[in-house]
Amino acid sequence: MPYAERQGIRLYYERRGAGDLELLFVPGWCCDHTVFVPQVEHFAQTCTVTTLDPRGCGRSSAPADGYDIATLADDLAWLCDEVGIEHPVVLGHSLGGMVPVELAARHPQLPRAIVGFDPGPIHPTAATRSIYAGLAEALAGPSGEHARRAFVEAAAGPTLEESLRRHVIETMCAVPLPIATAMIRGVAAWAGYAALALCNVPVLVLLSQPPESNDPARLRDAKPDVQFGMTFGVGHFNHLEAPDQVNPMVDRFLESVVQKSPLFANA
Repeated sequence: MPYAERQGIRLYYERRGAGDLELLFVPGWCCDHTVFVPQVEHFAQTCTVTTLDPRGCGRSSAPADGYDIATLADDLAWLCDEVGIEHPVVLGHSLGGMVPVELAARHPQLPRAIVGFDPGPIHPTAATRSIYAGLAEALAGPSGEHARRAFVEAAAGPTLEESLRRHVIETMCAVPLPIATAMIRGVAAWAGYAALALCNVPVLVLLSQPPESNDPARLRDAKPDVQFGMTFGVGHFNHLEAPDQVNPMVDRFLESVVQKSPLFANA
């Protein structure tokens, strides 16, 4: 099994396909690489596709710390350097859609573009930030497992096909609770607006609903050229539930924005 290793931390990853365009998929909170099966099967036909298990998740190491957004972004930069992934389009779901924004701010020469599948709150309101801080406290409390299960079941939603829903729930609930808590604290503390303002590459955000914290007007206040798409009749795991909607929008973004950019032409 392929691992990248640094300072005793091992990140599990898989690579498929072939092509000049590199795609790197980043799972969301407490998820692993398996949530991107529909995307891997589709995009590996024309691109080189890499998926990973973030630290603390799946087959990767679970150190005691390093679950803030900045460290998770640095993990991506390290993985790209270790594996030889040059100028990837970085695509992430939920919390995994926040990490590429931080990556672009911290390592501006690395990503070619960013795609967020229903990303976590990039420009949260005070109310949203309070919700995540409260969730972290609940996870750290005596009923933490119950709070986690309730949150995960709500996030999986009622429209996800039942076998997929069970897989998502059990995968997310398998992560040690202190790690899940630390990740949520990282979400609550992240300065997403500032990171997005520093992002100098194309960005596509695919929403399942227009949440207040990722309202297009709020995000375009930081980066006026952010592109948006909307999926219909599905929940938070829109990329997994409706690849027939999501994959064509990503294809169009890659064709119209990424592959026509000078960076791609000069690669």
